Amino acid sequence: MTTAQHLAAIDRLRGRAFPAQRGRSEFGDSGPGYHLAELRTPADGLDAAERADGRAREPYEAECEALVVALSNRWGEGQWFALWSVFIGTICGETIPQPWGELSHRVEDLHLWRVEGHWIAVGVSRAEGEDEHRLIAVVTDVDPP
Repeated sequence: MTTAQHLAAIDRLRGRAFPAQRGRSEFGDSGPGYHLAELRTPADGLDAAERADGRAREPYEAECEALVVALSNRWGEGQWFALWSVFIGTICGETIPQPWGELSHRVEDLHLWRVEGHWIAVGVSRAEGEDEHRLIAVVTDVDPP
């Protein structure tokens, strides 16, 4: 996907109602108060050389940065939001609202904007075990913890 396609996907999610129950959509997971989209996944292709020499995260970071620039042009500079304390909270048994609890297990930090009653966030997931990086976008009406 291109930056324009990522923006279009975010716009479509902003225009959708949130479901009453957690479920899947063409972009990823949705639930009460949120849509979580995987804008780029390993299925979208990654050069074998990039994987072999440890550069697997770089293409995702580059796409994320381009998306951050485009979103900042629309809505002004976003906030940088670290999810480390949220992650620790989930491990310690704190009740963390979704999508923030799930995000904290997938993404270290996000770029975040507040737009027309919604939070829009983008970031790159960690790669752990068999799970590879992904470019993640979130649209939610749930305030960050």
